[in-house]
Amino acid sequence: MWSYDLSGVEDQRVIDAVNRVDRAHFVPEELKGSAYYDGPLPIGSHQTISQPSLVAMMTQYTLPRSEAKILEIGTGSGYQAAILGEVFGEVYTTEIIQDLAEEASERLERLGYDNVHVKHSDGYDGWIDEAPFDAILITASAPEFPDELLDQLKDGGRMVYPLGKQGGVQELVITIKKDGKLKHFTAGYVRFVPMTGRIMGHTP
Repeated sequence: MWSYDLSGVEDQRVIDAVNRVDRAHFVPEELKGSAYYDGPLPIGSHQTISQPSLVAMMTQYTLPRSEAKILEIGTGSGYQAAILGEVFGEVYTTEIIQDLAEEASERLERLGYDNVHVKHSDGYDGWIDEAPFDAILITASAPEFPDELLDQLKDGGRMVYPLGKQGGVQELVITIKKDGKLKHFTAGYVRFVPMTGRIMGHTP
């Protein structure tokens, strides 16, 4: 059994989810020997899979509930989506890189995550047809506040995302939408690959 430092995570459902999901399913074949290392690993296309302790912490910040629906921006290999699928009723996840989206969709289906839905699209567009969401989780850094996604967040919902420029540390921000007003909290510092696509002024 793999073991990660989840000392900052208090939600037992999240802890159990991380302990159930085998990270080896989500890393390239040549890196399976490092799958249980609590650190990021490359997954191709200049993207990475985040360390399990950070995945757990970010999942906890979304306030998971079995009856809730979440939007994830940045599917990658599908590891974070699988964790979300363990603790949310429905997960909608978008990936801008087509190969990664297709591989993650096949992988998650093979592993039995029928409540996780993958779409190849620009994450900044969200998933309008399935909005609104109880929570939105972004797994790539945005250089500015992703305000266009707010319309897809329910009142009382929260968005968790790394905010900052490429090449340095970013703030991990929690934004709560309540009665038309926003409250922002910083939950520490992280380092993520940048969002691409429209938010950066270009298309994939």
